[in-house]
Amino acid sequence: MSAEWFRDAVIYEIYPQSYADSNGDGIGDLRGVIDRLDYIASLGIDAIWFNPCFASPFFDAGYDVADYLRIAPRYGTNDDLVELVEKAGARGIRIFLDLVVGHTSIEHPWFQAELQAAGPSPEGDRYVWSEVEPAGWGIDLPGIPGWVKSPGPRPGWYLKNFYEEQPALNFGWVRTNPEQPWRDAIDAPGPMRNRAALQEILDFWLSRGVAGFRVDMAFSLVKDEVLSDGHAASAAIWRDLREWLDTAYPEAVLIPEGEEPRLGERLAFDADFALVISAPHASLFDDHFAGTLPWHLPREPFFAAEGQGSTDTFLATWNWLRSVDPDRPVIMATADHDFNRLRCGGRTPEQLGAALTFLFTWGSIPSLYYGDEIGMRYLPDMPNVEGAICNPSYNRAGCRTPMQWDDSVNAGFSTAAADQLYLPIDPDPLRPTVAGQDGIPGSTLTLVRDLLALRRATPALQGHAPTRVVHEGYPFAYVRGDSHLVAINPRRESAAVDLAEFAEATQVWGAGATIDAGRLTLDGFGYAILRR
Repeated sequence: MSAEWFRDAVIYEIYPQSYADSNGDGIGDLRGVIDRLDYIASLGIDAIWFNPCFASPFFDAGYDVADYLRIAPRYGTNDDLVELVEKAGARGIRIFLDLVVGHTSIEHPWFQAELQAAGPSPEGDRYVWSEVEPAGWGIDLPGIPGWVKSPGPRPGWYLKNFYEEQPALNFGWVRTNPEQPWRDAIDAPGPMRNRAALQEILDFWLSRGVAGFRVDMAFSLVKDEVLSDGHAASAAIWRDLREWLDTAYPEAVLIPEGEEPRLGERLAFDADFALVISAPHASLFDDHFAGTLPWHLPREPFFAAEGQGSTDTFLATWNWLRSVDPDRPVIMATADHDFNRLRCGGRTPEQLGAALTFLFTWGSIPSLYYGDEIGMRYLPDMPNVEGAICNPSYNRAGCRTPMQWDDSVNAGFSTAAADQLYLPIDPDPLRPTVAGQDGIPGSTLTLVRDLLALRRATPALQGHAPTRVVHEGYPFAYVRGDSHLVAINPRRESAAVDLAEFAEATQVWGAGATIDAGRLTLDGFGYAILRR
């Protein structure tokens, strides 16, 4: 189903308001990205994934959409996006947009029309309304459906999907009940209007050259108290859309937030996404400096100097995914906009080599979060900008701070006054910058460029080649494509493993590695790639 290029791709996630400000208003924009395309290409990137760029009041950083067919004015215009698509394409880079379809902003014209109405729309409501507050679903927490009292002429309550300012779009309910009239059937007029609109949105941007979409909360469309049933019904909507895409845009790529439900049906999305906030990824990298994720037990991370972690949780999920579908791509991010950064807490630049070697050579599609290529830090105690603190246990703003380009004012991000910036710049005078690492041997930026160049030149290290684990502890060692061995030691103490099958191997990448008669020894934070 997926385009052949995608399986071996490297993605670069850009949080647009923090990347590059071209007009001096303190907020990043598309023109700023256009100006930096040569830099992005120099990393070895195949696709850029943008967080939401559509018109929005930005109560939740653009995940509250007010117009799906218009670029937010603070980022530029629709023509700017088309220019970006064309100029990125000339450099071999495709563009993915973040698509939020489970809910809109309260400022979306669809919601405002229903809010001002006296009752249900004769064409079918686009949102979920009840004249009285229903029992259940009354949970006032972000990310969990709950009922909100109507703030306008329309009486009653509406269902929110995340924040109260994000009313849930009506895609129907798995189970209907005559005594609960807000439960529209999946094929009722309101849900069918929204399904038609979703196809129109996809068509609008794909026709302008966008390569695909990362879909936020992709399986939250259809509601049901049994979450798995709602997820399954939502997946069916995406399967129908995939059938249309097969004809209209056969190369279009769809990426879900998380894992697509396995239902014995054709899968609609082109990959699964190993989310930073989910247990498998967190078990590797979450050092709890950015806060505590309340939905799974905290563990000592595997990538930590103390060496008290384990790969068990990660490998259990990976092996399950491979057993269900051995060829299914999985996206693994260095970090993302929703939690921490790769360099978080006590993790030092010296430790990034092992982490990046793993993330760029494991049998997955790497997603490099902007700034991780220079080792930008997660910054604690950042202000709550645009809904960054959605859970009291952690603050997402710390991973959303402006890109650090050079040592000029505001680290080259913007010419605006410091108090006008989207978020503060890292105040550390030794903060990493692109200019400070460009062309410098041993820098994180040089390591990323060289490692991605090696990946591009070596099919065995890309996404299509199989992955076979040969040692699960310290060092973590695995064979790619039966020709290359990758070994990483994320702890401070040295670690060794006997690998007779690679006794005569040649080292093609690494630091702090020695091999003697089939015994590979890695210094603390060492890493190596060997070729038979």
